Amino acid sequence: MASFRVFLLALIALVASEQCLVGANFYNQTYCNWGPQNMAIWGNGENLALVLNRVSGSGIITTTQFLFGSIQMLIKLVPGNSAGTVTAYYVSSTGDRHDEIDFEFLGNSSGQPYTIHTNVYAQGIGNREEQFRPWFDPTADFHNYTIHWNPSHIVWFVDGLPIRVFRNYENFGIPFPNKQPMKAYSSIWNADNWATRGGLVKIDWNRAPFVARYHSFRLRTCQWRGTYSIYQCASRTAANWWTFQAYSKLSYAQIGQMQWVRKNYMIYDYCKDIKRFNGLLPRECLLPQF
Repeated sequence: MASFRVFLLALIALVASEQCLVGANFYNQTYCNWGPQNMAIWGNGENLALVLNRVSGSGIITTTQFLFGSIQMLIKLVPGNSAGTVTAYYVSSTGDRHDEIDFEFLGNSSGQPYTIHTNVYAQGIGNREEQFRPWFDPTADFHNYTIHWNPSHIVWFVDGLPIRVFRNYENFGIPFPNKQPMKAYSSIWNADNWATRGGLVKIDWNRAPFVARYHSFRLRTCQWRGTYSIYQCASRTAANWWTFQAYSKLSYAQIGQMQWVRKNYMIYDYCKDIKRFNGLLPRECLLPQF
């Protein structure tokens, strides 16, 4: 019996290694898709810097597509006067009806807080923004920003605390990202037409270059191998840890943590913006959020 257990565990590990992308770093899992002169990778691929100056911003993209799993990045944002800059970290498919899950960090004038901007697109439709103030200085040290995505829901985590959930309500006719492969992206760019106080505060180029730093990039995801992956990656198997019951909803402790964040640090919720939607809120806003 003991030998059978060893064999079974080995088999599970083998299957998981075949379909999960793990141990990713910036050397072996990303490439520069914009502004190569404004980026640097060092420390055996564990560290990355992206730079914005008058000439260009810069960005990276993963080499491999995936469907479901966990995407982790530790980020230290631009210090000082970062007004007009945006540091983006997100996963996205391609095409007009693309899916996308966003973290964006909107810079601000010295002494003012950053804005953590989140959004989700399904079949090309977004307009699901939620925004938060960080409860820490995101420029003083690295902080963990994780996207957890499975067939049941999407959860945005900051330093292990859930700040937002988007549930799968396809049964109610609400699109959910579950059929298009994604890649992970990060970039820093000039968005001073909208990022800070609606575009009123512009970039002070005398403060350039603006540098965002990253490390400990981790992909624990289901590798896309064609349309078969729509079913394979969603299957409840031992290898597909993201489909386990424990990950299908937040625990009571996590719900309490998220309520604390949203009560104290949330500054915008599209589900409460009745004026924006002319009194007709999106359907998911009328359903339980977690």
